[in-house]
Amino acid sequence: MGIVAGLDSSAEYTSIVVCDAETGAIVRHGHAAHPGERDDPQSWLLSLGEAAGGGQLADVQAIGVSGQQQGLVALDEAGAPVGPALLGNDQRVQTAAADLVDTLGGREAWAQAVGTVPQASHPVSKLRWLAREQEEAARRVAEVMQPHDWLVWQLLGRPERRVTDRGDASGTGYWSAATESYRPDLVELALGRPARLPEVVSPSQPAGHTPEGLLISAGTGQTMAAAFGLGLGLGDAVISLGATGSVCAVHHEALGDPSGTITSYADATGMYLPVVRTLNATRVLRGAAGMLSTDLEGLSELASESTPGASGLVLLPYLEGERTPQLPYTAGSLHGLRRESMKPEFLARAAVEGMLCGLADALEVLRSRGVSVRRVFLLGQAANLRAVRTAAPALLDAQVVVPEPADYAAIGAARQAAWALSGSGHPPQWPAAACQVFEAGEERAVGQAVRQQYVTVREETYPGALPV
Repeated sequence: MGIVAGLDSSAEYTSIVVCDAETGAIVRHGHAAHPGERDDPQSWLLSLGEAAGGGQLADVQAIGVSGQQQGLVALDEAGAPVGPALLGNDQRVQTAAADLVDTLGGREAWAQAVGTVPQASHPVSKLRWLAREQEEAARRVAEVMQPHDWLVWQLLGRPERRVTDRGDASGTGYWSAATESYRPDLVELALGRPARLPEVVSPSQPAGHTPEGLLISAGTGQTMAAAFGLGLGLGDAVISLGATGSVCAVHHEALGDPSGTITSYADATGMYLPVVRTLNATRVLRGAAGMLSTDLEGLSELASESTPGASGLVLLPYLEGERTPQLPYTAGSLHGLRRESMKPEFLARAAVEGMLCGLADALEVLRSRGVSVRRVFLLGQAANLRAVRTAAPALLDAQVVVPEPADYAAIGAARQAAWALSGSGHPPQWPAAACQVFEAGEERAVGQAVRQQYVTVREETYPGALPV
């Protein structure tokens, strides 16, 4: 069928993988850091060119683009940025997000409108911040895009038609995954004026062709592209172990949630990716490792010397406050201290179990809404720790899968390009990601007892805190 490429533009670099369109076999790859400021779209374009250098795209027939999510590229009438891009993690926007929630009538009104409650990350909140903090720039805004939309537009030669996909659109705060439609009134509510929005195309529909005839697919956000690259389907969930944590799963419908705990995204295949986030994941392990004068590997080895349950120690891992459950002003706490439990290995084990039980709480929010979870993909540096891998299956009550390191977002973008190139109604069946698989086995009953001990402590300490 030919050769396709996937381009992943993150906050710091561009990765390109070139694949056989039929088999998914990787032919070659490129990588380049953004040479300028992270919020400069031209820097993204320059690193794309560098990553594609040396003939990387010489025989490619189609390109898919994965981009950092929930950034805002605001453009004037001439298509030029009115200022630096506002990136997904811009915490200056938090007050604007809270203001928007109140302006529409509360969290439930937003959940009903677009399936999500505004946070600092959402482009709709960034529009409100722009209107309040940079009025002159806001008055010049004629259209808004996200990073992947802007890159696709550039690759196509800046045509009159602008496109995005349902995955990236679902993270804006002004497109509903449930109705598959924009709410332009929410753009005007945030910005104070209307703005042009890109057309949302279906997952397999091309965005267009370059002047040279190269097909460019719809593209999508990094989360959706990585899920597609991993080959996720119904029954699969992903837990990302960064400093913070996120839990998402493939589901057959969008989930509304007035509390804002669940954010309903669309995926890159026509399904949905409801997401629940926690503020505390690997930072819990790093904090405990620091207390014990060791590193993550050392913490894992200590935890592996302990029996499950950490001799009764239970760590509620709310070190930076918490989002799931909604306890923004609380702190972490250690319970069950006795003389016999005051040993390094028990504290290390309590940290691992506390982190995983906090993520199990997030997973339970999805399960309580009817989301099937049979296996969990663990991503991030902490997924490679022996103590995490061995404890996770029983605490999460699922088969745990740890994929081998790869550029899954870029692979997902390439797979989307192959789909658009084929014109088929179904995506190409590329081989599943190479993974290590971990089962609970005989440890399941013990793990679930540990999990119940954690739940009991959490409910006694913060009754009714978790919305399940």
